[in-house]
Amino acid sequence: MQKARNAMLFSMALSILAGALTGLLFGFAGWGAAVALCGWGLVQVRHFNRLSDWVQRRDDSQPPEAPGHWGELFDELARIQRRSGKREQDLLAALQRFQQSSAALQDGLVIIDRSNNLEWWNRSADRLLGLKASSDRGKPVMNLLRDPRFIRYFRRGQYSDPLELPSPINPDIRLQYQVTKFGEGDRLLVARDITRLVRLEQTRQDFVANASHELRTPLTVICGYLETFLDQDLPRPLTRALSQMQAQARRMESLVSDLLMLSRLEGSNHIADEHPVALHSMLMQIEHDAQALAQEKQHQISLELDSELELVGQELELHSAFSNLVFNAVRYTPDNGHIRLRWWVDARGGHFSVSDDGIGIDPIHIPRLTERFYRVDESRSSASGGTGLGLAIVKHVLVRHGAQLSIESQPGEGSTFSCHFPPEMLVMPDSRDRAAP
Repeated sequence: MQKARNAMLFSMALSILAGALTGLLFGFAGWGAAVALCGWGLVQVRHFNRLSDWVQRRDDSQPPEAPGHWGELFDELARIQRRSGKREQDLLAALQRFQQSSAALQDGLVIIDRSNNLEWWNRSADRLLGLKASSDRGKPVMNLLRDPRFIRYFRRGQYSDPLELPSPINPDIRLQYQVTKFGEGDRLLVARDITRLVRLEQTRQDFVANASHELRTPLTVICGYLETFLDQDLPRPLTRALSQMQAQARRMESLVSDLLMLSRLEGSNHIADEHPVALHSMLMQIEHDAQALAQEKQHQISLELDSELELVGQELELHSAFSNLVFNAVRYTPDNGHIRLRWWVDARGGHFSVSDDGIGIDPIHIPRLTERFYRVDESRSSASGGTGLGLAIVKHVLVRHGAQLSIESQPGEGSTFSCHFPPEMLVMPDSRDRAAP
């Protein structure tokens, strides 16, 4: 292109020089240069019009023939056109391959723009979510997926954990939603059909629940007879043996009760009905029960209620989760220890924490503490009377309430277990009073 530009300037100077010399023969050098410059300009305009006509055709025709620098310019533009056409074909081929591959996916893919409007989706999204290209493109995603749990999850903007919900067009299909941020505020929503996995998990849960339920009756009979025998005047060795049997039978009853509750909690990751909970009175009752449990160890237990805001959720589940954390602190804190219960609210939501100055936990165990039957110290856990399911129950209760459990602990320095609830789960106490029947 630089050569063509130089050639054009050279041809213009040469034309002016030739015109001036010709005009000089007649005594009009200036007029001769002007006429030559006009002629040169007309030639350039003609070639430019030919170039403009060729560009506007937008087809694969060959560029017009032209001498000199215009010919070089036409050839260079033709080469650029061929390269551009090849790149366009490559991009179209890549786009077609992407569309074919995305159409073959069983997972629904939905691209959502920065304004939360639907921009693109594949065929599986049509099947799983009921989206229609003819009417839904460009509409807000929350106008089409109207489940309050999805709206809460989407607005929160924290997508580290997936969300499980029924399909909006078929309640028998269970979907797992995962949102990923990309670009400048855009999001990719992946909807995966996990119906088969849910059914397999449900089969396992049903087995555990049924087995636990069937164990309750014989355990009740055993405990009843043991209590009757211990009321009698029996020899000391027999009394000692029966007392140990009664303690283990009661431990099995606690285990069965926890298994039944855990199976019920695992049946769904979300609570079906939410009600305002009298959180302050609940925590005061738990603190009173903990004081009674800790009488022999002479623990100092304090409760701090730093906010009037309370929670929306299932009262029995929240009571179970909070009491498990508090009673664990009582069991594993040495005599004359300090246990601090605290409820507070900040910009991130509501928080309940249980802190103690007990023996602490090695950090390598913390990621597995919420697993079923996981024991940091088998002998110590058995001696405490725990079932190994308390923290698993806490985890599932918090998941159902959209909350998270955090654990901070160091050996010899005590532990802090904190429950973090999102802001949308908080209500004023007067809201609870209005909602009460």
